[in-house]
Amino acid sequence: MSDRLGPRDLALLTRETGTAPRHNVTVDILDPGESGFDYDAFLDLVADRLSFVPRYRQRVQVVPGRLANPVWVDDDRFDLEYHVRRSAVPRPGGLDQLRDLVARIVSRPLDRSRPLWEMYVVEGLADGRVAVLSKAHQALVDGVDTVDLGQLLLDVNPSSATLGVDDWRPRRATRPGLILGAVRDTLTGVDTIAQTVRGVGGSLAGRVAGPGAFGALLQAVLPRRPERATPLTGRLSQQRRVVALETALDDYRRIRGAHGGTVNDVILAVVTGGLRGWLMTRAESLGGLRQIAAVVPVSVIDEDLEATAMGTQIAPHFVELPVGEGSPVVRLHQVSYSFEKHRETGRAVAADRLAGITGFAPVTFHAMGSRVAAEASGDVLLSVCNVPGPQTPRYAAGARLVASYPFHPLEPGHALAIGVTSYDKKVCFGITADRDLVPDADVIGQCLREALDELLDTTHARHRAPRGRSRKGQPTT
Repeated sequence: MSDRLGPRDLALLTRETGTAPRHNVTVDILDPGESGFDYDAFLDLVADRLSFVPRYRQRVQVVPGRLANPVWVDDDRFDLEYHVRRSAVPRPGGLDQLRDLVARIVSRPLDRSRPLWEMYVVEGLADGRVAVLSKAHQALVDGVDTVDLGQLLLDVNPSSATLGVDDWRPRRATRPGLILGAVRDTLTGVDTIAQTVRGVGGSLAGRVAGPGAFGALLQAVLPRRPERATPLTGRLSQQRRVVALETALDDYRRIRGAHGGTVNDVILAVVTGGLRGWLMTRAESLGGLRQIAAVVPVSVIDEDLEATAMGTQIAPHFVELPVGEGSPVVRLHQVSYSFEKHRETGRAVAADRLAGITGFAPVTFHAMGSRVAAEASGDVLLSVCNVPGPQTPRYAAGARLVASYPFHPLEPGHALAIGVTSYDKKVCFGITADRDLVPDADVIGQCLREALDELLDTTHARHRAPRGRSRKGQPTT
């Protein structure tokens, strides 16, 4: 059997449009210190690790006559310096300048004629820091055959070990070979015909929704969701805004210690409170919303799901975020209750297990989570993906990783997507927003911080003894 795209990967490609590109982005902030880290050092690091992810040197090739689904083939004009690029912001660059650059890169679809990934080394940040932006298509990283390259670039020690000599040579894919491979797979693979039928159907749907005058005409006459049903939905533009927020993990642990639940519950309660605050700043107030239907990808152990290289599977969990509830503690308990049944199934994977997976696993888990969110059914308005990472430092070519911000793609009609990564005592939020639908994206970041502070205030109150009772809960005399 050839390395043929399955129906899930093909669907991610055929449903991609100019207003809904299907790639994940991670922005890592690095402190070079005395390591001598620069673009050339990072390029050498990528070249050294690339052999462990062969798909990063492959592109998607359509089979002549569409006799079968497309295949991954070696890119015979692979150019590492095309994929690993050098950029900069005006010195001394702050988060505002970096954010503008990231938003422009997030907005651009990847080149389908090349391997579906890019990296940017962004220099010029204040305090000598450097940002590395990694961008990979959802069809490229599935956690089964391919993990995210970023997982392999970060080491436990500042000294990067060379992992081996790479003597890669591209295997040429010929037209007759593609046709013969399609025929062979069709005759020998029991699933190939069904996959091809589904793939052709998906390709037709993609062409209907794709760019061009004919596609635009069909889009104009076909039914579609309302232009602006809620503050979280609407017709997407081709441009994005991004917001990065860094908070302290100890704050979430303190809230968990006072009110119970898990750190994930607290993070979702902060997201709920932040969205509530943001909605209340708008002219439409809560816009009639009392709850926001969200999909939260979670790690599970389930033999019925596709096995992955990570040792766990990812499944969707649907939750109603109670933005209409005024009490931060009640919001936390409602979110926690939603996840209680999931934890009771025994399928849930402990956060410390995920954090202990080799390499910097959050980047791969975010890629897998965004795929699950894309496939989630139902009338969800938002995806929130939280991935716990290692709580000890990681290094890239000697430069210390300071923070890591995940930015998920927007689903068609969704104005927002939120990614969260905990790492080295930090919790980092990456918010992706449509530029036109959410012009006040910065306010969301401010409201998230205020929602965290609001929950922290409740922990101080909890330590004060109520009137007439001691701190141990015994009646006072």
